[in-house]
Amino acid sequence: MKRIILTGGGTAGHVTPNIALVPALQKKGFDIRYIGSYNGMERQLIKDIKLPYYGISSGKLRRYFDLKNFSDPFKVMKGYFEARALMKKLKPDVVFSKGGFVTVPVVLAAKHKGIPVIIHESDMTPGLANRLSIPSASKVCCNFPETLKHLPEGKAVLTGSPIREELFQGDKEKGLQFCGFDDKKPVLLIMGGSLGSVAINNAVRGELDTLLETFQIAHLCGKGNLDTSLEGKKGYAQFEFVSDELRDIFACTDLMISRAGANAICEILALRKPNILIPLSAQASRGDQILNAASFEKQGYSYVLQEEDVTNESLLKAVTTVYKNRTDYINAMNKSKLADPIATIMGLVDELTK
Repeated sequence: MKRIILTGGGTAGHVTPNIALVPALQKKGFDIRYIGSYNGMERQLIKDIKLPYYGISSGKLRRYFDLKNFSDPFKVMKGYFEARALMKKLKPDVVFSKGGFVTVPVVLAAKHKGIPVIIHESDMTPGLANRLSIPSASKVCCNFPETLKHLPEGKAVLTGSPIREELFQGDKEKGLQFCGFDDKKPVLLIMGGSLGSVAINNAVRGELDTLLETFQIAHLCGKGNLDTSLEGKKGYAQFEFVSDELRDIFACTDLMISRAGANAICEILALRKPNILIPLSAQASRGDQILNAASFEKQGYSYVLQEEDVTNESLLKAVTTVYKNRTDYINAMNKSKLADPIATIMGLVDELTK
């Protein structure tokens, strides 16, 4: 039996693509182990799917002054030696790394032991952790054609991001029922990220009555952002967070408004949903969402509205424009070369484990 180590942590975006690969790996007969940080959020996510989990010491590599910059290098060094011990103990045939700072010592340890490594970079330009790891990788997967120029020739592979199988198994009728909707109007889904977006929430609610003339609205507004004055409003369903029911909501959705995180937009592409992307501003991030959104706009997959330009009027205009031209967006997405990321990545795994 061949063995693979999956690694990635710090955010859900560094874990869910790993989880999406698990069924295909199990079908191929791989023994799967996971390395993450001692107490990172990835531990619970992996525990939920019952994979063997190994924690190592992890530190963050910051590009700004912080007192922890003096102690974290020692944590990273400790994690490296722990990862080397795990490589010796587990003897994997290959390592798949999704990113996050916990992966750096794992990738370096695998390289030291001569174990092939596949790295996946979600964003347009590689983050710091992946930039440190890429020299030790055998292959580097990416989501955007523009990313290829930032990666070493011979290593780079355009794959897209692995998507959870269950997202394709939603039930439209269950989604409508969960939201309290009927099938007489199209459904507009708004997703502002786990913490929500004040700008998006305010603009949607500012034009709510006008939007409800055409759409039923499922609004994932983020923790603590429910508006109690709108409870019971016909055609409007608001949620702080949705888990298992999300696939059913996707199934009944005709148009989406979303942030532009790499995994989120890859799911939108895979599901072929006409969409409006509102990326996090450069002030609130390293600007990766702006670049992600620009790539999708260039390829004809998305309409992009910058966060600083979000107003009641601009959001209403975007919704009207995209819904009117929804067939054009769907046709563009149907031409995407990122048809089956899991199959492409599994091909790389097979190649490196022969």
